[in-house]
Amino acid sequence: MTRVDLNADMGESFGPWRMGDDAGLLEIVTSANIACGGHAGDADTMAATMAMARDNGVGIGAHPGFMDLAGFGRNRMSVRRSTLQNQIRYQVAASIGMARSVGAEVRHLKLHGALANMASEDETLARDCYEAALSVAPDLIVMVLAATAQQDAVKALGCAWAGEIFADRAYNDDATLVDRSRPGAVIHDPEIAGTRMVEMVNAGAIITDSGKHIATPIDTICLHGDTPAAVEIARAVRSALEAAQISVCTFEPRTG
Repeated sequence: MTRVDLNADMGESFGPWRMGDDAGLLEIVTSANIACGGHAGDADTMAATMAMARDNGVGIGAHPGFMDLAGFGRNRMSVRRSTLQNQIRYQVAASIGMARSVGAEVRHLKLHGALANMASEDETLARDCYEAALSVAPDLIVMVLAATAQQDAVKALGCAWAGEIFADRAYNDDATLVDRSRPGAVIHDPEIAGTRMVEMVNAGAIITDSGKHIATPIDTICLHGDTPAAVEIARAVRSALEAAQISVCTFEPRTG
């Protein structure tokens, strides 16, 4: 039977400000990418979200991004290589420490926002980020934007990895995500999201806005936690996959 993981970005609240319905998502997804203080999140939010993930049997991932709380990590930034690598190490180490404190472990790594988009276009940047994370935790599974420079980077490094596609984002013909500023870049209709994920998983390919098929391994599907319909989309995607006889479970890593 075909199988696929569902992941969501979460733990992005800060102090009294709340972002998303993490508890609702954690009843649906099988992996959670938890912000570790760079673009969003704080110590209390990280601990609480990890404890909920643990209790739901959901795989935990560190979700580092640019140190950009004001911009939610969505501003493209130019950061010196050594500084960026240390910022990644700082966030990953915080994630690992907090997970251990609640009796859990960090299983995977996923870059956030603008940093992830830039790394999908630039293999050297992707390798810099992944090498930094792996210097802290060599056994991390790196979640990559499928069929992009991120995938080239993990193959070159020879580390464990998993290929990701997005349920709620449109694709360009080079497998990168359509910029959020463009109409239709974010998909808000749960039924459309569910249908297109079944199509892509069955095709073993990213289907772009133009209809182009880009063959790629699909190990996990991302459901953003910061959109108004996040839980509805997650539920619709899972239901559509299961109705199509696609098993939803935590991903197994690839190597090489």
